Amino acid sequence: MARLDFWYEFASTYSYPAAMRIEERAEKYGVEVYWRPFLLGPIFADQGWTDSPFNLYPAKGRYMWRDIARVCEACGLPFARPAAFPQNGLLGARVALCLDPRERMLFTRALYTSEFAGGRDIADASVVADAIAAAGLPPDPVIEHALSPANRAALRAQTEEAKARGLFGAPSFVCADGELFWGHDRMEEALAWAALRAGEA
Repeated sequence: MARLDFWYEFASTYSYPAAMRIEERAEKYGVEVYWRPFLLGPIFADQGWTDSPFNLYPAKGRYMWRDIARVCEACGLPFARPAAFPQNGLLGARVALCLDPRERMLFTRALYTSEFAGGRDIADASVVADAIAAAGLPPDPVIEHALSPANRAALRAQTEEAKARGLFGAPSFVCADGELFWGHDRMEEALAWAALRAGEA
């Protein structure tokens, strides 16, 4: 079966509609999605950025907020701009990484919904706990596991892998042959590429 790595960051606005839609679209193409949470902060720091480019370049930021609202409306997704941007998604990424694939998907969607549909602060441990519960899991042991030294190291390694693969933003999609696609608007193209190349193998 064809595989597509879905790299996402909880602070990323465009990762929200991608996370809410990718499984449905992947089923159409017969592609298995592997959810890969990572951190953009270290990648931006390597480029000399201390903030999101949407904050560093105000015109770009104004466009992004209007555009993501249009994208969500077109996809039938609720949208509420969080009070602070970018959100601190470190705890969310740690939690997502320590879960099994189905739990990771359910938790990820729940946390994105809290953030970009509910406007909640995902740096708040209680918001993360609510998303864990929405995924059908007990929050306390999950958070304890997420904060373990081994899992912290695993997230650092995942972010280093993202760097090594040439990722510079989220969402990003990497096919089994290494082909990279960036942005929610390239998701369909990435799925089609993954399916086609799997058929040629």
